[in-house]
Amino acid sequence: MTDERIERRLAAILAADVAGYCRMMGQNEERTLTDLKSARRTLVDPAIAAHRGRIVKTTGDGLLVEFASAVDAVRCAIELQASMATRNGDLPGDIRLDYRVGIHVGDIIIDDNDIFGDGVNIAARLEGVAEPGGICISDDAHRQVRGKIDAGFHDMGPQALKNIAEPIRAWQIRVHGAASAPQAAASPGSPPALPDGPSIAVLPFQNMSGDSEQEYFADGMVEDIITALSRFKSLFVIARNSSFTYKGKAIDIRNVGRELGVRYVLEGSVRKAGNRVRITAQLIEAASNRHLWADKFDGGLEDIFDLQDQVTSAVVGLIAPRLEMAEIERARQKPTEKLDSYDHYLRGMTALYGRSPPEAYAFFKKAIERDADYAAAHAMLAWSLLMQQAVRGLPLSGESRDEAIRHARLASRLADEDAFSLARAGHVLTYLGHEYDLGASMVQQAVEFNPNLATAWYSRGWVMLLCADGASSVESFEKMLRLSPLDPLKIGAWSGTSWALFLLERYEEGRAAALKALQQNTDAHSLSALAANAVCGGHAAEAQQAVARILRFNPDFRSVHAREAFPVRLPDARERIVAALREAGLPD
Repeated sequence: MTDERIERRLAAILAADVAGYCRMMGQNEERTLTDLKSARRTLVDPAIAAHRGRIVKTTGDGLLVEFASAVDAVRCAIELQASMATRNGDLPGDIRLDYRVGIHVGDIIIDDNDIFGDGVNIAARLEGVAEPGGICISDDAHRQVRGKIDAGFHDMGPQALKNIAEPIRAWQIRVHGAASAPQAAASPGSPPALPDGPSIAVLPFQNMSGDSEQEYFADGMVEDIITALSRFKSLFVIARNSSFTYKGKAIDIRNVGRELGVRYVLEGSVRKAGNRVRITAQLIEAASNRHLWADKFDGGLEDIFDLQDQVTSAVVGLIAPRLEMAEIERARQKPTEKLDSYDHYLRGMTALYGRSPPEAYAFFKKAIERDADYAAAHAMLAWSLLMQQAVRGLPLSGESRDEAIRHARLASRLADEDAFSLARAGHVLTYLGHEYDLGASMVQQAVEFNPNLATAWYSRGWVMLLCADGASSVESFEKMLRLSPLDPLKIGAWSGTSWALFLLERYEEGRAAALKALQQNTDAHSLSALAANAVCGGHAAEAQQAVARILRFNPDFRSVHAREAFPVRLPDARERIVAALREAGLPD
């Protein structure tokens, strides 16, 4: 038996594919193939050749290219994306060819003109992180090209990539003078593009009980179905708050699909009478308004979670048949089997959505009294206390703060892999307990357990802000808004984005984000964000007007309260906020 020597070498690997390719092929195969071949022949292949790249293989719309130099790989990617942006011009989104590019420098194995290894795998995963029209590179590649490329680099922080053991720090390239990526260039009112994979929105189920008091029950059923579906990493799920903007309205399913950027819509009804319940549901392909599946489920209230599991499993089995049974099993995990505790939890959530934190607190307290091991109820009781401070800006009493921290700790111990409870508890422990490392770890675990949970990205945005990582904060809020574009939490996301941009000294962008938040709602966070960004950006009169509004909203608020209202980890950052608010005219 002869020993074969494995050939290895260090190389820069570029992986690229066309965003939305399957959707485009489904709409018009001939046009898509013709456009792709033309782009390859006139733009893509010449750019690769000019920068001394070797096309290792192609897979439909995908490319795997090897370069001897990271500088060559990145320059090629920049030229490719700039050329494609020019080619696309003002073409509508359904016929644009937008490449996503990932680049990594690493060790590869060469076998019969093909290449393998982590160097290839990481590049391919980074391509999946990149935006359409964008370039995402690893930290190893960034070190090789820093100072040698005429481009800006945005630190995306550590990225948990599928089948890669350790998180990989990634960088987004911003090309000087090149057109913005299509998503960034889109107008605020333009509908989001369809994700490449299966995507779904679950609309509010109709309450057919004839009892308005049971409305919360129907809403809670939908929330739990959304939560169960969102645990599947292969499925893009629109968050509850965006779906519920359609509650009580006559809707056109095609419009819902366009407005939320999803392929499928689930709608249904819940009829609860005595101890019996009937759930009906139907899955619709939004673009064609074609019904793909419909069924009804009957049972006693003691079987309510089993009925919900049937709905969830049937929908997922239809639109994502390749999901492993183990993942379906995970979707069957529920926070409690004690329905009376669950009822109180649902009522608490309803009160929070109605912006009544004290009422919500009372319901969560009752839920915990009936089930002391209910992680989500502990997390939300702590959250309802946090909200009382966040809205007005004034610190909680010592007793309330201690209570919130105690319940957040209990939630973290009970949460296991419950991303929702982890995110909310981590947010509270960071904001009220100033436990920055612990909070950051918890929200990071939450987005890893459930990357489709908008709430987890929202909390990660605020925690990263409090940890003084402005770039990661902005990235998290952007992710949250894509998952849930109509979410009422967008007000907090814009406010948080404004503060993150303030830390990054991008005052004009921060001012614009604060103004967006204030168009929807008035609170201490958003008004203070506007005042701080405006005064530092040279808009003194606007800053003074914002301060006047703060004092009308809360006459007791003072600049020194910012140390508690915005407890950023770095003392210098906290003092920058206090100084900006003082300069804007807020008294000490």
